[in-house]
Amino acid sequence: MRPKQRQAQIADIIWQQGEMSVDALAASFGVSVETIRRDLGQLAEDGVLQKVHGGARRLKLHAESSFKDRMAEDAEAKQAIAAKLARLVEPGDTLFIDTGSTTLACAEALAGIEALTVITNSLHIAQIFGASPPAATIYLLGGTFSHDNNQTVGPLVIEQIRDFQADHAILTVAALDAEVGAMDANFDEAQVARAMIGNARHVFVAANRSKFGRKAAFRVCALDDIDAVITDGPLDATHEAAIRAAGADII
Repeated sequence: MRPKQRQAQIADIIWQQGEMSVDALAASFGVSVETIRRDLGQLAEDGVLQKVHGGARRLKLHAESSFKDRMAEDAEAKQAIAAKLARLVEPGDTLFIDTGSTTLACAEALAGIEALTVITNSLHIAQIFGASPPAATIYLLGGTFSHDNNQTVGPLVIEQIRDFQADHAILTVAALDAEVGAMDANFDEAQVARAMIGNARHVFVAANRSKFGRKAAFRVCALDDIDAVITDGPLDATHEAAIRAAGADII
């Protein structure tokens, strides 16, 4: 068995079992303890698992901080992502944009593009487009209001999304994994993103490099549902290979 194949199986075992010793893994795969230690070192470097004394354990699921705190994190990375995304959107496009600190930065970069139609569940994003000439046509989806990040969620939002068709769904996520795909830490936000994906011709995921290799509780989509991942710099080999194999561009 090739090292990459064995490492993928080790990652799956750790994810299912929660924790496993080096000795048990070596016996399971019929290889030396030193080989397993090298495998675990590589997987830990790739952000797939956590090495502990004598073995490895599953990474904790990522939980997001408040929206205010997230706005202060990785500001330069978000600006770089926003500038790249703006080059993918043309005048007259129709966009779904979900709620997030990264998509808020993207909205500021997109607001100067002419004749956009924007469908969003974020009050902040609607206000950015509404205040910036040339004014876009804005549809603010109505539903249960969440004060922390000024967004609407729930069944009413999902139902309204189904009444639209968009050129692009512009989404941000809490986590992105080479095998699981894109994930969110909030159930309602994951449902909104999934509905937008179902009604868009192209899916753009905006995520800085810190989100790769994480796992969060709620799956948004598989990698092959994504047309382009927009990030702030080079990815590790595992995630780059998985995204390209799924047919998505990395920008």
